[in-house]
Amino acid sequence: MLLHTAYFPLVWMKIGTAAIDTRDEGFTAFEALLARAEPFVLLDADSAQREEREDAHEGRKQLSLWMKRHKAALRAFVKGQINVEPDAGKQAFLRAFAPKFEAFWGYPLFVVDTQEEAFKVADRLLAKSPEE
Repeated sequence: MLLHTAYFPLVWMKIGTAAIDTRDEGFTAFEALLARAEPFVLLDADSAQREEREDAHEGRKQLSLWMKRHKAALRAFVKGQINVEPDAGKQAFLRAFAPKFEAFWGYPLFVVDTQEEAFKVADRLLAKSPEE
């Protein structure tokens, strides 16, 4: 996982097709973002490139343990993940998956057609007060 934080609080992420390894630099960067204790939004433009791997079970197990260790910070500071997906079929799949995503990660998943829409959703999420 790669995180591009130059435009914080907008954080672009690229997961790619590599196995999940919570000890890699991407998760270290994610932990550093959480340690800032400031709200941010994740933007993902490569969700369609993912595929299931043979070693996916171990990766999901690692991910679940990592997520549990950071659950409070994830819920407090990640205001949402916005996936940019122009394909209608893939959008439908992601929207159907969104409730499970939110139950696991603790923050909502939004699906939009374009980067411009992603920025509008991000602005709305970041403008909300903590009480909302």
